[in-house]
Amino acid sequence: MTEPVTWLADGSPHSTRFNDRYHSCAGGTAQALGVFLMGCGLPQRWQGRPLFTILETGFGLGMNFLTTWASWEADPQRCEQLHVVSVEAHPVAAADLVRNVQSATPPTDTERPLSATIAVRVHELARAWESLSPGIQTLNFAQGRVRLTLAVGEVQNMLPDLNCVADAVFLDGFSPQLNPQMWSADTLRAVAQHCRPGTTLATYTVAKDVRTRLQTLGFSVAKCPGLPPKRDRLQAIYRGAADQPASEVVSETLNSPGSTQSAHTAQTLASAPLASHTTG
Repeated sequence: MTEPVTWLADGSPHSTRFNDRYHSCAGGTAQALGVFLMGCGLPQRWQGRPLFTILETGFGLGMNFLTTWASWEADPQRCEQLHVVSVEAHPVAAADLVRNVQSATPPTDTERPLSATIAVRVHELARAWESLSPGIQTLNFAQGRVRLTLAVGEVQNMLPDLNCVADAVFLDGFSPQLNPQMWSADTLRAVAQHCRPGTTLATYTVAKDVRTRLQTLGFSVAKCPGLPPKRDRLQAIYRGAADQPASEVVSETLNSPGSTQSAHTAQTLASAPLASHTTG
């Protein structure tokens, strides 16, 4: 049984279950690029590496995956293999994956090349999606160089069963007010168990409870300018052991070839004080 999607008058996908949009009104590609990839220091951090693993907590309509795949494909310095591990409790129909791309907000000049690739790749995803079943399965694309491990089930049940160590985390899901389980202490603790020192994390929400829980679990957290109309977004780095300074984690993990921008971002995260005036 697939999750029904309501399509609003402006073409945006909406969840009846959670009474929330699937992505920013700025568009799914813009959110994937401006919140999740940029917030995790990508594409710079995967460059020159044999394998890069991303953990995502909510697959939704697949725009983070498709945009990441298209960005990887466009990068001549891309990692040898990209592995995205994602959880989805309520998978939509394959036709809705395609419709979401076809009804997307007109791309900006920056997004246009990626959008053209996404428009092709979504059909490959939709074909593989037809055989989806509950539990954990792996879908292979790009001659096996792009792998999607999809865990179909409730996030708190599926995360402990995943076998991965994440280089980056896309912390995504419907808003904390409408889907509190996705952002609970138990869920975030399970996410942290798949991280290593230097793992980057990005999300669109800067809710105080989410920030506090991430800090308690060992993340250095910072608010950054958000994707309009949101004022802020969140990015973080997992510190690892309490006796290892965040600055050492940054140096060890992000000072890799082609990672100047990521290293600068990481140093900002390590030193930035956590503001507490934003709650959305």
